[in-house]
Amino acid sequence: MPDYIYLLDNRLSTDQQHALRQMREAAREAGLILFLTGDAIRDLTSGHAVRGLEVSVHGNALKLKKTIEKLGGKIWGESEALRSLYVCFPGTVRVDVISTLRVEYPKPGKPVYHPASIQEDLRRRDFTVNAMAISLNEGSFGLLMDPLNGAADIETRTLRLVSNYGFLEEPSLLIRATRYLARLEWELDPKTRTRYENAKNEGVIEYLSAEARSQELEQIGHEDEGLKVLRALEDEGWMKVLFPAWTSAKADEEKLKALHDLAVELLLQGVHADMSAAQIQLLTAKLAPKDLASLKKLMLRPGFVEEWSNLDLLAAGFAKVLLAKGNATPSASYKLFTSYDPEAILWLGFTSKDPAVQERFNQFLKVWPEARQRIPHALMQEMRITPELATYNEIVQAVFLELIDGRLTTPEEIRAYLEPHSPPAPPPKEIIKRPRAKRGADAKLKEQSYEDDEDSGDGSDVDEDLDDIGGDEDEIDLGLSIPKADLDSDMAEENESAEDELDDAEHAQVTAAVKPAVRKSAKPEVAKKSQSPVLTSTPKTVEKTVAKPTAEKPEKTKKTQLLSPPKPGLKPLSKPVPVAKSTAGGVKPHASSAKAKHVLVAVPAKAKATPAVKKSAPVAGVVKGSKSSKPIAVKFAASGKPVVRVPVKAPAKAPTKPPVKTIAKAAPAKSQQAKGKPVHAASSKVKPSKPARKR
Repeated sequence: MPDYIYLLDNRLSTDQQHALRQMREAAREAGLILFLTGDAIRDLTSGHAVRGLEVSVHGNALKLKKTIEKLGGKIWGESEALRSLYVCFPGTVRVDVISTLRVEYPKPGKPVYHPASIQEDLRRRDFTVNAMAISLNEGSFGLLMDPLNGAADIETRTLRLVSNYGFLEEPSLLIRATRYLARLEWELDPKTRTRYENAKNEGVIEYLSAEARSQELEQIGHEDEGLKVLRALEDEGWMKVLFPAWTSAKADEEKLKALHDLAVELLLQGVHADMSAAQIQLLTAKLAPKDLASLKKLMLRPGFVEEWSNLDLLAAGFAKVLLAKGNATPSASYKLFTSYDPEAILWLGFTSKDPAVQERFNQFLKVWPEARQRIPHALMQEMRITPELATYNEIVQAVFLELIDGRLTTPEEIRAYLEPHSPPAPPPKEIIKRPRAKRGADAKLKEQSYEDDEDSGDGSDVDEDLDDIGGDEDEIDLGLSIPKADLDSDMAEENESAEDELDDAEHAQVTAAVKPAVRKSAKPEVAKKSQSPVLTSTPKTVEKTVAKPTAEKPEKTKKTQLLSPPKPGLKPLSKPVPVAKSTAGGVKPHASSAKAKHVLVAVPAKAKATPAVKKSAPVAGVVKGSKSSKPIAVKFAASGKPVVRVPVKAPAKAPTKPPVKTIAKAAPAKSQQAKGKPVHAASSKVKPSKPARKR
């Protein structure tokens, strides 16, 4: 339905749309149901120009005669047998108003009509492409009725008979089929072609009725290319039946071509002229006066014959008005061209030899249209005169008329002329500023939200401890695992003895990398309560950092981690690193320690630990804040105390100050005990040594 409403709104001319509105009003006053039928639907759907309209009503269409005349329509003719009216609305819009009927053929060419519904009326049509209807009623406007699938035949450009006996019952369909083939350039359905040939050979054209003959004769003049259709009918032999004296030789072919060219030029300037009367005048230009008079009597619509006969009078009247003093200005002449009878304009422009008339036509068709290019659309846009305004088209037309009259020559004049039409500027938009929240409040809110999300876990002690781990920029996160064993107070002494064997360069490198990130003042954190007692100690050799032992659940894993002091905002390492197993004689390093030297640093801790578990492999990690990305390792002495090994590079100069003992990680390395070297505690005075050899 929306598709056909769109076609009605966009494919029909303004005059045709006005005619349909008038017919809908007339049917509403009479209480009749109205449908658009016939050739118009086929031409709308297939893309051809719509030349005439046909509407069907439920009831007697003759009752609408007076109402149509009141609404501005002229009655060009009527048919009692078909109960039809032939109307012409302003703009020379031809509308056939017919009643819905069903038909019977007791004899060929002798139809008998009976009132019927719209469905029965469509089934008595000639071809399926013409057996379609569009509702023009309020409740169903735009609804398509297609009981014979004519839309499919339009898609395939095929003419197919509605009735298998169509050519035999109504011989005029033979002439109509030839006319459609010449105009549309479509093909007959194979079965329809066979029936056409059979009916032609049988000579059924002899039964052509007088009314059908009149209708087919007049339709030649209403065609877009009447000469082409006339030749096609002549080739098929149908003109001998219609009117033998009328042949293609009686037409003025050169003038017909000039007439078509002028009609196209007028159409481009908005003048929609119906060239039917002018065309049939040229198609019969060489007919004898007697034959011409006889032909006019055979026409279906007397009103059309009257218009045909009065073409010269119409043209003379327009010439008189056009050359009047009141229409001397270009704007007045332009208004006259766009408001006068289009058929009179067409015939005057085609036949007049007056230089003044020809000059006006030349200005209307050639000169004045160039002024449209000077319309200041950019300035109008700047002054808020846009197509959204209801009076936009009127403003553009007024500016155009001023331009062709020679006014509005400067931008200042154009702006002054448009100023009264410029709408006021819209009020400024109100911008609501929302107050910004304090940063402290946002930070607390985010922190609280983060803590709430973390607390929604499984509730284990390990997860709670991991959530609390963090620190600021001065802290380091070793991400180490420690065994769930008790830490003795003499852990620092054993670490000092082991540190005695390291070079001064290694101490300096570790101190330089770790010192900026070491927390200056920190107190030992106490772990959560566990089932076993915990021994705590605070060695004096460690100055700036304290480690917090964190225990995982024994039932989950046997590996443990050494974690930095808890501080909100810092997360532990995502993956646990291996921890070396301790031996009776000391710490067993990882196998990869042969490739790098390490620093042993004591790791003091004051915490409560859970029951001891087996010591795991060495823990590897990276010191946070250090430039080096090499791993560190943690080993455990025989007493179970963690010892950190960090691979370092030899510095360029020996440090002037003794290094500060810190917590660090070390890469896995082979144990010094495996080489026969004892582990000694690191002394406060470090002896200088040679730089480490690179491999």
